[in-house]
Amino acid sequence: MKSESEKILTISYLAIAAFLLLIIRLWQLQIVQGNEYRKSSETNRLRVITLPAPRGIIFDRNGVPLVKNSSYYCASIIYGEFDRSKVDSLSKVLHVTVEKIHEKINKNGMGPFTLIRLKQGLSFNEVTYIESRRSDFPGLIIEVDVSREYTYGNLGSHLIGYLGKLTPSQLRDPAFRDVPPQAFIGQWGVEMLFDKKLRGNPGERIIEVDALGREIRLLQEKQPMKGEDITLSVDINLQKEAEKAFGERTGALVAVKPKTGEILGLVSKPSFDPNLFARGINYHEWIAITQDKKNPMLNRALQSQYPPGSTFKIITAIAALEEGVITPETKVNCRGGINYGRWHFGCWRKNGHGVVSLHRAIVESCDVYFYEVGRRLGIDKIYDYALSFGMGKETGLELVKERRGLIPNTKWKQEKKKLPWFLGETFNTAIGQGYVATTPIQMAVMTSAVANGGNIYKPTFIKDANPVITGKAKVRPETLEIVKKALSGVVNDPGGTGWAAKSQLMSIGGKTGTAQVVAIKKDSHYLPEKFRDHAWFVAFAPVENPEIALAVFVEHGGHGGVAAAPIAMKAIEGYLNNSKLEKHN
Repeated sequence: MKSESEKILTISYLAIAAFLLLIIRLWQLQIVQGNEYRKSSETNRLRVITLPAPRGIIFDRNGVPLVKNSSYYCASIIYGEFDRSKVDSLSKVLHVTVEKIHEKINKNGMGPFTLIRLKQGLSFNEVTYIESRRSDFPGLIIEVDVSREYTYGNLGSHLIGYLGKLTPSQLRDPAFRDVPPQAFIGQWGVEMLFDKKLRGNPGERIIEVDALGREIRLLQEKQPMKGEDITLSVDINLQKEAEKAFGERTGALVAVKPKTGEILGLVSKPSFDPNLFARGINYHEWIAITQDKKNPMLNRALQSQYPPGSTFKIITAIAALEEGVITPETKVNCRGGINYGRWHFGCWRKNGHGVVSLHRAIVESCDVYFYEVGRRLGIDKIYDYALSFGMGKETGLELVKERRGLIPNTKWKQEKKKLPWFLGETFNTAIGQGYVATTPIQMAVMTSAVANGGNIYKPTFIKDANPVITGKAKVRPETLEIVKKALSGVVNDPGGTGWAAKSQLMSIGGKTGTAQVVAIKKDSHYLPEKFRDHAWFVAFAPVENPEIALAVFVEHGGHGGVAAAPIAMKAIEGYLNNSKLEKHN
C-alpha cells in the first residue's frame, strides 16, 4: 500500500497535469483559434443585410418613363439558424411543399450564414402574415429587393427588354462578380445593353439581433447608389400607334431619324410581356412562350430576313441612273411580262402597264421595266449599289445578333452553287426576288440614306448621341432627287401603289413591296396564310425635309400597299404629331 505522502504526491501531479491541460486548451482557444471564434461570435450577434440599388429609369425621347421600380419581397432562411424540425410548420406558412424546402436547404456547400430563398415575389398580404409568424421560426427573414414594372406591358418589349437572374455562365464571369447571386440583371433589349449603367451599387445595413433574429439596434448603414437614368431615342407614341396598327399580325417595323441614325421605334410582332420575367418567370410560363409556334421571342426586326420585293427597285433605279444605262426619260413597253428562253417573267399587272418611263415605273411598280433595267446593269453592279446602301451586312445595332441578309452576285453563285449566273436570276434580283434577302432594319437604313442624301448611320437607341457615319452610298444628289420625287408619287400620284399611306397631315414618300413565298398563280387571298405573299412598305416624311424613315414588314400580309402602307402612315403620323406637340409645348 502506498503511504499517505505518496497519495498526496500523485494527486498533486494529477492536479498539475489537469491545470497544464487547461492552460494549453485556453491558449489554443484564445491564441490559436481566437480570431476564428471571435469572428463567429460577432457573426452570431451581428447581421449584414444587403440593400438593393434601385435601377435607373428608362425614358422615351420626350421624357415619358417606360419602366418603374417596385419592391420585391422574398421569404428566406439563414442556414445555420434555422431549426429543421420546423420544416413541416414552415411549409404551411409559406405554402411551399416540404420536399421543395428540403431540396433547397440540403444543397452541399452551404455556410452557416448562407441565405436560402424559399419563396419569391410575395404579395403584401403574404409579407404581413409571414412577419406575424417569424418569432416561431428563428432564422426566417423577409428580404426586400427591387424589381421592375413595365408600365406598357408587351409594348416595345423587344426593344426595352426584361430582367432575369444570373445565368450559370454569368455566375462564372468575372464581370458579374460584384452582383449578388439572387439579383436580377438586364437579360434582353435595352435593359441588357445598358445594364451596367442602369444597375447601380447596392448598400448594406449591419444590425445587432437577439437569439430569435429580431433587430436590437442599427450599428452601421451604407446607402445604396441608384443606377443612372437613360433617355432613349424612341418615341412611345409612335410605338403605340404602330403596334396598334399591326393588331395581331406578325411582322416588324423599324423607324429611324434620317439625320442621326436614332431609332425612333422598333416593333417585332408577336411580342411578350416583360413583366413575366421581372420577378422570375415560372416553368409553365416559360414553356408557353418558348414553344409558341409564332415565336414571340424572335426579334423579327433584326433576326428575320426575307426577299424585299419591289422595295428593292429603289436600289435598281439608283444603280441604273448612276451607271448611265437609263435616263429618267428611258421608256419600256410593258405588255404584262417577258419571255426568256422557256421561262416567262410576268408583271404583277397581267395586262401590262403599257409604255412607261422611270417615274411611272416606280409609281406603279412595273416589273417589266425593272427586268430591262436589270438586264442593262448586270448583277454585279446591282450588288455594288446594294452594299453601298447598307444591305448584306449588319447595321451595328448592338441589341441581338443580327442576320446579315444576302445580296447575290456572280462570285457568290459560283462559290455557293458551283454554277454560273443566269440572266433570269438578274431579272428576279432586280425586283427584289430570287436569292436576295434583307432584314427590316437594313431596309430602314437604306430608306434613311435615300432621305438624308446618302449617309449610312450606325443605328443608336440613345437620344442626341453623336451620329456615327459608317458609310456613304454611291449616289449623286440629282439621282436621289429623281428617285425621291417618284417615291412621293407612289403615295400621292393617281395609280400609285402606296395610296393607302397617303396622309392629310403631311407628305409621305415610299415604296411598296410584295415578296412571293411560293409560285402559285391562284389569288393569294384564298391561300392558306403560310403560302401568302409577304408585304413590305418603306417610307420617309415629310418628303421636303425628312424627319423620319421607316420600313414595315407584314409576314404573309399579301400586298404591301394594302397591308404594310397603312401601318407606316399611322406610325409616321403618331411620331410627327407628337414631335410638333412637344416643340409647341
